[in-house]
Amino acid sequence: MFAYLLEKLGNWFERSEQRRLDDYLAGSADAVEIERRLRRLDKNGYSG
Repeated sequence: MFAYLLEKLGNWFERSEQRRLDDYLAGSADAVEIERRLRRLDKNGYSG
């Protein structure tokens, strides 16, 4: 039961992080900015 709850909680956090990343990239004005943001993510990670 405890393992199940941990798995569900982990899934919730992963989905939440994915939504934040999607929103961050969706905020780009154009393809050039998307590329810049993707490079920044690759280099520094995502800090919200």
